[in-house]
Amino acid sequence: MQTEAVLKMVLDVLDERKGQYITTLNVIGKTSFTDYMVVVTGTSDRHLKSLCDYVIEKVKANGVIPLGIEGGLGSDWVLLDLGDVIVHAMTAQAREHYQLEKLWSVDPAKEAIPQTG
Repeated sequence: MQTEAVLKMVLDVLDERKGQYITTLNVIGKTSFTDYMVVVTGTSDRHLKSLCDYVIEKVKANGVIPLGIEGGLGSDWVLLDLGDVIVHAMTAQAREHYQLEKLWSVDPAKEAIPQTG
């Protein structure tokens, strides 16, 4: 399956499941381990885990096998590795602390693409 199709599935599921402040980071040429990082804020550790569980369900139904998931209940950050797309589901506090958008963007205005609010 094409990377852009996987990315669209991820974004659609996160939006449908009430993920907040969904942002896509294009890291092509900045790293060799993925093409896109999707950062999403969840309202609780259960919400973070369920967001990733629903993404896993959707991509598996479309023939994509997740490479791994880190974090879960009790975590303020759940990472889902889909190969060319990595999902970072974080609480607002963790997202503010780690600031992945700043870490991976040379110019946040050009590189980080907000999807929903």
